[in-house]
Amino acid sequence: MDLAALRQEQLALAANVVRQDDFDVLPPRFIGGADVGFEQGGEVTRAAIVILEYPSLTLVEHRIARIPTTMPYIPGFLSFREMPALQAAWQQLTQQPDLLFVDGHGISHPRRLGVAAHFGSMVDIPTIGVAKKRLCGRFADLDAAPGSRQPLMDKGEQLAWVWRSKARCNPLFISTGHRVSLDSALHWVEACMGGYRLPEPTRWADAVASGRPAFVKWQNAR
Repeated sequence: MDLAALRQEQLALAANVVRQDDFDVLPPRFIGGADVGFEQGGEVTRAAIVILEYPSLTLVEHRIARIPTTMPYIPGFLSFREMPALQAAWQQLTQQPDLLFVDGHGISHPRRLGVAAHFGSMVDIPTIGVAKKRLCGRFADLDAAPGSRQPLMDKGEQLAWVWRSKARCNPLFISTGHRVSLDSALHWVEACMGGYRLPEPTRWADAVASGRPAFVKWQNAR
């Protein structure tokens, strides 16, 4: 595998990421959430995409794609491994979102192209990265209180907000994916919280992907 070529592709794609607000619909009527995981020891890539109506945050559509994994795990190049399944799930949607949350990094990546930036720029939808772990950069200690935040800095630029969404929980890393500014990214994540650590779009995507009780209950109620 030619990592030098992939690195150059990342840098070229990152240069096309739009870091300012460029919404087609405000407030968004439909907000999507995307989550990618791996099954069968990594041989199968599973992507789930959900569509929630805003502001009720009611689940209105969900799609899952499972495809053979095409690339091994290589740190820093995860989006290339996750993109095919995301594309497959995206193509199943009947309702495209006005704003998309992706479980993963946006520009808060060593080459500024995490999966949220990679996928968001490919489908050209306003996209936000909602990551659970730091990939690069530094940040000051956060207060224990929910809502406390610090900028994630790397090489003199802010790449994300490090934000404590819930007491006694590790913070989230909220970053621009595509066509959303850093401050707007944090604003929309805050607007989509439902009392859990994760915002509702990615929480529901994870619930659908993993068959969690909340999703099973939702299915049984229909």
